[in-house]
Amino acid sequence: MSEQTHPQGAQAYMQAVLDRLTAIRDGESAAIERAAAAVADAIAAGGMVYLFGTGHSHMLAEEGHFRAGGFAAVCPILSSSLMLHESAEISTRLERTSGVGPAVLSRYQPSARDVLVIFSNSGVNMVPVETAQEAKHIGMTVIAVISKDYAAQIPTGPAGAKLADIADVVLDNHGIPGDALVALDEGGLRVGPLSTIAGAFLLNAVLAEAACRLQARGIKPPIFISANMPGAKEHNARLIAEYRSRNPHL
Repeated sequence: MSEQTHPQGAQAYMQAVLDRLTAIRDGESAAIERAAAAVADAIAAGGMVYLFGTGHSHMLAEEGHFRAGGFAAVCPILSSSLMLHESAEISTRLERTSGVGPAVLSRYQPSARDVLVIFSNSGVNMVPVETAQEAKHIGMTVIAVISKDYAAQIPTGPAGAKLADIADVVLDNHGIPGDALVALDEGGLRVGPLSTIAGAFLLNAVLAEAACRLQARGIKPPIFISANMPGAKEHNARLIAEYRSRNPHL
C-alpha cells in the first residue's frame, strides 16, 4: 500500500485512512476473532477486560469506557502521569521508565480470568512491555494493538522484549513508522496520524464480535445504552451497581 502525497491534505488523509481501514478489515479478521473469543470467554466467566495505553494511546483506553454500546465489563487503566495533559515531556520519560507499568496495573487487582488490551503504536516502550509481562505473570490474556511495520523498524528497548513477543494476540493497525500518513514535502515532514482511528476501529470490532458470540451462547452482554434512550437510566444503573467494585472509574 503506497503512502499518500497530495496537495489537498484532507482528501489525501481520508483516502489513506480508508485504505488502511480496508487493510485492517481484510487482513486482521482472524486475529480479531481470536481476540473476541478471549474477551467473550472472560466476560462469560465473570471477568473483566482492561484497556491500557500511554500518551495518546490512553484515549483508546477511555474509548471502551462507559459509553453507549460499550461493555460494562470494560475498565480503562488510567494514570494521569502517563497521559499528556500534565506534562507531555514527563509522560514521555515515564513511559520509558522501568517499574511504572506493573505499579499502575496493580491498582486494579486483575486476575487470571481477565483480559488486558494494550495499545502501543511502536510496541517497544518500557511501560507497555513491562505491563504486558506483569499481566502474563498474573495469568491474564494479553492482546496487543500495534503497528507491525513500525515495531519491526525499532530496536528492542531496555525491557528486553517487544510487546508483540509477549502478547497472546497481536492486532496490526496497519500504520507506518512515525504514524502520520500524509507527506508534506521531500524533507520527511508528515501530518495525519492513523493510530487513534485504527485503534478504535479494531477495539470496537473486537467488542462487537465478542457481544455477538456471547449472545449466540445465550449470555446477555452487559452493554450500556445511550443515556438519551428510553429505559437507559434504570438499565445503566443496574450495570454500574454490578461492576462498580471492579471499575474504580464508574
